Amino acid sequence: MFEIKGSNDLTGIIISFSVLISMLSSGLAGGSLQAQVNGGRSTERPINSDYVLHIKKAQGEIVLDGVIDEADWLAADVATDFYMVTPYDTSYSVAESEIRMTYDNQAIYLSLVFYDVIPGPRPVESLRRDFSFGTNDNFLMFIDPFNDQTTGYSFGVNAAGAMWDGTMSDGHQVHLIWDTKWEVVTRSYDDKWVAEMRIPFKSIRYKKGLDRWNINFSRLDLKINEKSSWAPVPRQFPTASLAYCGVLQWDAPPPDPGLQLSLIPYVFGGASRDYEEGTDANYRGDIGLDAKVALSSSLNLDLTYNPDFSQVEVDQQITNLDRFELFFPEKRQFFLENSDLFANFGSRRIRPFFSRRIGLEAPVLGGARLSGKLGQDWRIGIMDMHTEETDNHPSRNFFVASLQRRVFSRSNITGIFVNQQNFDGSQEWQDHAFNRTGGLQFNLASRDNFWTGQIFGLRSLTEGTSGGEQFTQGVQLNYNRQRIQVGVDQFFVGDNYVADAGFVPRKDYFQVSPRMTIRFYPEGSRLEQHGVSALMSSYFRPSDFKLTDRESSLGYYFTFHNLSRIDFVVNHNYIMLRNNFDPTNMGISFLESGSEHQWLEASLLYRSDTRKLFRYRLAAGYGGYFNGNRRFFEGDLNYRYQPYGSISMFFSYNDLLLPGPWERNNFWLVGPKFDITFTNTLFFTTFIQYNEQLDNLNINARFQWRYKPVSDIFLVYTDNYFPETMNARNRALVFKMSYWFN
Repeated sequence: MFEIKGSNDLTGIIISFSVLISMLSSGLAGGSLQAQVNGGRSTERPINSDYVLHIKKAQGEIVLDGVIDEADWLAADVATDFYMVTPYDTSYSVAESEIRMTYDNQAIYLSLVFYDVIPGPRPVESLRRDFSFGTNDNFLMFIDPFNDQTTGYSFGVNAAGAMWDGTMSDGHQVHLIWDTKWEVVTRSYDDKWVAEMRIPFKSIRYKKGLDRWNINFSRLDLKINEKSSWAPVPRQFPTASLAYCGVLQWDAPPPDPGLQLSLIPYVFGGASRDYEEGTDANYRGDIGLDAKVALSSSLNLDLTYNPDFSQVEVDQQITNLDRFELFFPEKRQFFLENSDLFANFGSRRIRPFFSRRIGLEAPVLGGARLSGKLGQDWRIGIMDMHTEETDNHPSRNFFVASLQRRVFSRSNITGIFVNQQNFDGSQEWQDHAFNRTGGLQFNLASRDNFWTGQIFGLRSLTEGTSGGEQFTQGVQLNYNRQRIQVGVDQFFVGDNYVADAGFVPRKDYFQVSPRMTIRFYPEGSRLEQHGVSALMSSYFRPSDFKLTDRESSLGYYFTFHNLSRIDFVVNHNYIMLRNNFDPTNMGISFLESGSEHQWLEASLLYRSDTRKLFRYRLAAGYGGYFNGNRRFFEGDLNYRYQPYGSISMFFSYNDLLLPGPWERNNFWLVGPKFDITFTNTLFFTTFIQYNEQLDNLNINARFQWRYKPVSDIFLVYTDNYFPETMNARNRALVFKMSYWFN
């Protein structure tokens, strides 16, 4: 389908787009992609369009007190008779649930009543916002106020009153870093728990004039190990699947929220000292500002000046035995609203834009982002950020723009353009002045979500770079039914493709990766399901199509009704090194480019019942590793004192036995964490990480007081030591205070 050699443009790729889309529209998935079109809009009814909840405007005041006694609640339509999703999806839920909704000129209101099947304490992990879904009795709502079954919002609460909110993309992904202003009150009874929620219209974006939104409700009752939803969802999919939403029918289109302007000023200051460099203490203090301006009910402009991200949670470290750069996800809130418009191009390891590149080497001066909907079927995203000049790096501008058009029922075609512009810096810095990347991507999502996938083509242009293959392309296709899941990936990255503002750790390869999972659901057994999975991932050198890497994996898993799970996996690896590589990543020596290595390894994983106060995950494995052997064990231990927090620890141990000059190398990575939630607005976390490979002991302590909705005071302390002597390497203390005006 694609021409890999002898072309430096995207002509063949663009032709392939039209060929594939034509194939899909002519009948893939039994015609499930077909949609009637009327005036440029899809008129196909959602799968669960017969599930309708009517919402009427409140005639009186709703008081959030956890008591459902207002006249508007008694007169409201009720969403009940939930369907079981897991462990089975063929019957009604055992647990009784009731959801009611109403609204006034300022906000949407929900009342929730969840009856217990088994008496006793309800499992909750803590009072922390954006709790872990699988370890809390909880309620989640998924709303699609654009009726595109792709984007939306999620709001929820656990049985202790902890809040959950996030934006949605790709029809099921929930991004929990996003926070907005809303309220919830819970009340616990012997036989049920009750909650009332208030979500201001100003806190979300929606299509003006629509009187029907897609919506679904999800409940997790861990005591009976049951996940249920109001509109039924097949158990192979998350309840967040917007393809299976029901309908929220308004008695009139939601009111225009009017001017939506939010100002978030903040002050921050701190002190730091680098003991390794022997420098004196450095003190700093400054102010900054974030602003949110709603240009319409579904289009938003975000501005930031002098942003500070010191309060962002630190990454969990990883022992690095990989030949390529490791990926760590974005956690800074400014970059996450509508982030799919920028971040969902390419594949997991071929990203033309990766926002963590911004501010990685220099502080961010400021920036702007325009994102949202243009009409019913168009979305736009434009972001421009500028960083400061430092002693070692020039000032830089990062610009990214994307435009998305919905096609068929839930698919879309998106174009992207990324530009990183480097301005004159110090004389020591020498590199290209600019790097640009652009291309197209077709994202496939069938009406029933059984078929998903994508096809993309991207071209780079870099100052001073010529010749070679300066483009990348890929195809992913997945078919997911209850008992079988099959898929195939095919990627190509040219030897001269450059994405300075992206994440492309490996170049000059052609990859093909088929995979399959078969599931079984036994009846009258302790097992909820079990199954076999297989994967083969092969990499070829494009110049002569010689095999350079192949990983073959065969695994079997068992999931029990008590939520525990066992996985057994066997891998066979073949690698012909294309560059010198130190298998310890310690700089001891290296295996020569061109050398060939193959080995077999096996691993076993056990995850305990997540409902228990003490839960754990343990894994161990043994086998070859390049020209030697490796054994490892790792795990996560967690004890919760509900609802006030938890004590946890992750650990990993790698034992490498290699010939000289490496001999034997052991790497411990240990990370105890203390997460205390005094209330749902007062939090304290201490995270300690000992990394033997990096010869470092890191301590990060973070205090957060949410003194007003989405307004915070942070105090963050960070310390790094040499573990053998406990001599300090560097140390920092940061204070930040923000306030949200709207």
